[in-house]
Amino acid sequence: MKYLVALLAVAGVVVSAMALHVHYMDPSQAPPCAVTERFDCGAVNHSRFAVLPPRTFDEPPTGGHHIPIATVGIVGYLLIAGLALAEWWWLAFQASLVGFMCACFLSYLEAFILEKWCIYCLWSQGIMTAILLITGAVLAIRTMRMRKMMPFER
Repeated sequence: MKYLVALLAVAGVVVSAMALHVHYMDPSQAPPCAVTERFDCGAVNHSRFAVLPPRTFDEPPTGGHHIPIATVGIVGYLLIAGLALAEWWWLAFQASLVGFMCACFLSYLEAFILEKWCIYCLWSQGIMTAILLITGAVLAIRTMRMRKMMPFER
């Protein structure tokens, strides 16, 4: 299972790197993921919410010291891959839970604030959900095995 989680994390790194590429593209160019009015990665990745901390309304798009969200995603996926390969399942589960919650919040921003969707963000949400489910299943299986080996004393 550790290799499956690591492989999914590598896929997450690739998807996040593609989103980071769109983030650094010239906003006047059409990104390769601008499919319809509702699915426009360029609009999402150039919004004020595409960086951490979010830009203020009066701040220019290139001003301030901000970290792109896609960079945070890359670091998070690499952390999860390392934890899974080291078989530190509890920490891998906790890291994937934090990543899942962040992805849910970003999906909320896309759906209700920006009213546009990013295909790369949706892929990342799916990958993070799969990693969360797999690490949770591994923890559940390991817990059941431990309880069989050492039953509770009464």
